[in-house]
Amino acid sequence: MFAQACFRTLIGLFCSMLLLSSCAKDIPAFVPPDQRSMHNSQQSWPKNKFLALAYHDIEDSDPDQAYVAVQTEHLIQQFAWLRENGYQPVTVDQILEANRGGKPLPDKALLLTFDDGYRSFYTRVFPLLKAYKWPAVLAPVGAWLDTPLDQPVDFGGKPVDRDRFLTWKQVREISRSGLVEIGSHTDNLHYGILANPQGNLEPAAAARAYDPNTGQYETDAQYKARIARDVDRITAKIRRVTGKTPRVWVWPYGAASGDALKIVQDKGYKMVMMLDSGLGDVHELQDIPRVLVANDPQLDNFANNAMIMENNTVMRVAHVDLDYVYDDDPEQMERNLGELVQRIADMQITTVFLQAFADPEGDGLVRSVYFPNRHLPMRADLFNRAAWQLKSRAFVDVYAWMPVLSFDLDPSIPRVARWDPRTGQTSVDPNAYQRLSPFDPAARRKITEIYEDLSRHALFNGILFHDDALLSDFEDAGPQALAAYRAAGLPDSIQALREDPATMQKWTRYKSGYLIDFTKTLADHVRAIRGPQIRTARNIYAEPILHPESEAWYAQNLDDFLQAYDWTAPMAMPWMENVPKDGADAWLDSLVDRVASRPGALNKTVFEVQGRDWRPSAHGKDSGHVDSALMAHWLKRLQLRGARSFGYYPDDFTQNQPRLEVIRPAISNAWYPFR
Repeated sequence: MFAQACFRTLIGLFCSMLLLSSCAKDIPAFVPPDQRSMHNSQQSWPKNKFLALAYHDIEDSDPDQAYVAVQTEHLIQQFAWLRENGYQPVTVDQILEANRGGKPLPDKALLLTFDDGYRSFYTRVFPLLKAYKWPAVLAPVGAWLDTPLDQPVDFGGKPVDRDRFLTWKQVREISRSGLVEIGSHTDNLHYGILANPQGNLEPAAAARAYDPNTGQYETDAQYKARIARDVDRITAKIRRVTGKTPRVWVWPYGAASGDALKIVQDKGYKMVMMLDSGLGDVHELQDIPRVLVANDPQLDNFANNAMIMENNTVMRVAHVDLDYVYDDDPEQMERNLGELVQRIADMQITTVFLQAFADPEGDGLVRSVYFPNRHLPMRADLFNRAAWQLKSRAFVDVYAWMPVLSFDLDPSIPRVARWDPRTGQTSVDPNAYQRLSPFDPAARRKITEIYEDLSRHALFNGILFHDDALLSDFEDAGPQALAAYRAAGLPDSIQALREDPATMQKWTRYKSGYLIDFTKTLADHVRAIRGPQIRTARNIYAEPILHPESEAWYAQNLDDFLQAYDWTAPMAMPWMENVPKDGADAWLDSLVDRVASRPGALNKTVFEVQGRDWRPSAHGKDSGHVDSALMAHWLKRLQLRGARSFGYYPDDFTQNQPRLEVIRPAISNAWYPFR
């Protein structure tokens, strides 16, 4: 990750045992009572927001989680709790009216949804809705209800008794009650489709199919045609049964793609539902979060989930190099991946920042990647496999970690150039990241296409933009960059740009904004293919946070990052910044304090400590792994100072570094400070 670190650090030693012993004396930073954050349940209900609950099957006893079932008794308790605590179920019509600027939703607006089309909706839920006079949405899978009464339902490859599911006659009766809106849960896309050469089955509505006979993936045209046919079939079935055109679309598994979403929108669906925590917003109806009611929760757990009004995620991150997983031997590579997935599962964290590019030389220049694409060699078709294994087996969110500019593309594409004040000459700096110029149209187009190809060939939750998106106070001095400065009303020579402090400041702010705009463009292209649920994060160096004037050296600005991205990821790496061994704690404190000085910023910031000492040693390129106990101390120090989200880079599962038994209590929500 930090290929340039060796040029920025000095020779030093690990922190002393005295420093380690000081962790017992750490105390949290004091926050005055009037500045402490309130629990969500203590805050006023936000205007025109609603809580959507996602139910599935209802059973009288022993609820089967293959069908995400809830006991009837528990459903009755949950409905009673919702009523007694002031939740007000609303209809699709009410939400759409509020969307159009009409009557706003009531406080504690609640949307009840039931997926798949189980017969228990008719026998257990429907009577309860009629007793309460509560509206709901029922979204069946068309092919399951089409199954003849004397045949089993093909439930994602598993034969299931037909009696478990509704009939279309029952759906008609339910629809005519006026209480229940019938939505679409696809006609026949509620299953896993072969999505990579290694045999992973991924959500059919979201993934491009892989054909093992040809070794090819579905084209965009084939994928879109498959989705469009399915939407047409289920829409026609519901219209025929109910006499109404369905308005609500529910994605199987909560997994979507941007292409599929556009098809659904174009075919008239007004509300599209996912699976996620937080509240829905009447002005964002194409990506509605729903809280999944799973594992037959006891009432206290159900209430805790229902009271979480906003998705203020606490992120705990392991930042992983796929280079550690890669091996020329496919069988060994698979064993390596299994070790990584098991380690992440054991760690009980929330998120993995996963390398999507290859950098075996460690110089930060990307010569190959781990996914099919148009412009670079594919070292192995590995990212899709690794991301899905981590998501489905370790139950973590996966952010695709990608460079912004450091791609080794055609030599004819201009690179970021530096102006040398001593000679007046312009050249590529050999001691810095070798970056394509963001001001060159060909560079921007090809980088964008690489991001698009990643999005077509993998399912992931977000993008982490690498720390290579920077421009020094002598960069970019290439002709395209100078032309861009001139078009922006700035001088078109680096010497002139630097001569006047006010002009220098304008130039710095222009470059910072230009890089952010480019990453936003990349994110837009990813979301167009992968879906609006994709989140963004970007690494930022510590210096622009601690010393804002250093923005001139990086073209990075904390306030810009907080506004532009879902997550800002400071590199909280004291030894990379030449901090003396006895000053690391105070340095980390000051970093957190700087972020905390911005209201709400700690809810959008994930601090990354270093797991490797990149300072040169006498025996190798760097000084090796950072002691696991010291890393754990740094993480706890961050938390005691007020940081909510944090992680580390790199995770070296091949050598159990950091040591699992040491780092897990410090990083896992399931451990520190609860155990």
